[in-house]
Amino acid sequence: MAERKSVLRGDPRLDKLRWSRRLTLTSRILFVNVLPLVLLGGGVLYLDSYRTQLLDERFKLALVEAQITAEALAGATPKRQEALLIQIGKEQRLRIRVYDAEGELESDSFQLAPPSFELPDPADVDQTDFALRTDRWFDRVVGAPSLPDYREPVSDSVDAWPELVRAREESLTQIVLRDAPDGTHVINAAAPVGLDGDTLLITRNPVDITQSVREARTTVAMIVLLFLLVSTLLSFFLAQTIVRPLRELVQAAVRVRQGRDRQVEVPRLPDRRDEIGMLARAVSDMTAALRHRIDAVESFAADVAHEIKNPLASLRSATESLGKVEDPDLRSQLLDIAVHDVRRIDRLVTEISDASRIDAEMSRTEFERVDMAELLRNVAASREERGENEGRNVTVTAAESKLVVNGVGLRLERIMENLLDNAVSFSPIGGSIDARLVRREGRVVLTVCDEGPGIPQEKREKVFERFHSDRPEGEDFGNHSGLGLAIGRTIAEAHEGTLHVEDRADGERGACFVLSLPALDK
Repeated sequence: MAERKSVLRGDPRLDKLRWSRRLTLTSRILFVNVLPLVLLGGGVLYLDSYRTQLLDERFKLALVEAQITAEALAGATPKRQEALLIQIGKEQRLRIRVYDAEGELESDSFQLAPPSFELPDPADVDQTDFALRTDRWFDRVVGAPSLPDYREPVSDSVDAWPELVRAREESLTQIVLRDAPDGTHVINAAAPVGLDGDTLLITRNPVDITQSVREARTTVAMIVLLFLLVSTLLSFFLAQTIVRPLRELVQAAVRVRQGRDRQVEVPRLPDRRDEIGMLARAVSDMTAALRHRIDAVESFAADVAHEIKNPLASLRSATESLGKVEDPDLRSQLLDIAVHDVRRIDRLVTEISDASRIDAEMSRTEFERVDMAELLRNVAASREERGENEGRNVTVTAAESKLVVNGVGLRLERIMENLLDNAVSFSPIGGSIDARLVRREGRVVLTVCDEGPGIPQEKREKVFERFHSDRPEGEDFGNHSGLGLAIGRTIAEAHEGTLHVEDRADGERGACFVLSLPALDK
């Protein structure tokens, strides 16, 4: 896990891709699919606002017309009233009715002259007409209040019109909106006339409002349909830009899984700066890393199979000879050989086991305060007592008495053991190994330097790869599996630290491994 985190933090390809979020597939898909809905919703709101604005203007006009007509009729002679009704009704396309003080119809402009407009009979209106059904659907969508139907009364009197009743009672102009059978609107304005108790009723059928709204609605519908068509085409194009590279990735992944072609190239799609491109490059990198790991495992397995034959053959020969040898000294030698071979195999198996579970173990372990100076001294003393330095002189130097880090003591001890083991295996007998602890820029730094042949610049990262083993000549395979440094780096990175190799500061022959961990102040 720690290894993966360090790779992600340092991978320049991922940093290069982060700027391209504005080109993500999510934004493209949302834009293509939401735009027609936004246009439709905006168009519906615009049409509702447009219709309301037109009706408000006609309400104001009806109010003014009713008041002006009432003033003109007040005090006029019956003959003059009839002339005014005919003139105003014809010029303004209105129906004007006057009711006397008893509430009976006195004059009607439609009876005095040909009607200026005509409302259809409900029985003659096709209720399945597309425009009419669209009007009703539109009213339901915008939540328009249901309007009463306009019906001519059988007995035309004041009581048949609620707005006339209120106008007589309140002496104020009243306006009512109703629906005509053909889906248009009818505006009634009632107003008192003079002081004799007469009232008038003006009826207007503003067909132009309905026609204007329907024309605007048709325009909005055409725009929405056009954008819907464009959106559909873009969706198909976008789907192809998604499906085609995904198919290529799937085919490449299948070939990789089947192992038919070792050199199968997973397309990286360098021109794609969206999630598909990121996926392609991630799969390509993952495949390359997987192949590298498989190659390393296969190489290591081949080394194990080759090298383990020697201790197994030796162990088998020793155990088979024990039953045939009678000489106590020779039997003792055979037992020593068997024990040595068993230890070599056990060490190899232990290293492989630790390497396989170190990531999962570090992710679950709770950290604690660890005194690195005390830990290093204990490790060096234990190795000296066990004779594991094999004639090399190990010197421990700690610049401060308290060099504390936050970590897992056993795992940090494992890093020290591995670094000292490595230094011992490459240093000549009688050589010196310098283990030095210092505090530098808020970090605790452990440097282990040997007097070995050193490590060339081009191999300094390779030595930290798992299963890599560049052993000194003549050393047994089981004594140095090639996993120690890889395990050490994994543990260091799990502690938010680093482990690398560099030249000796004094310019002498040898190599220095540097472990750097965050220091605790208290």
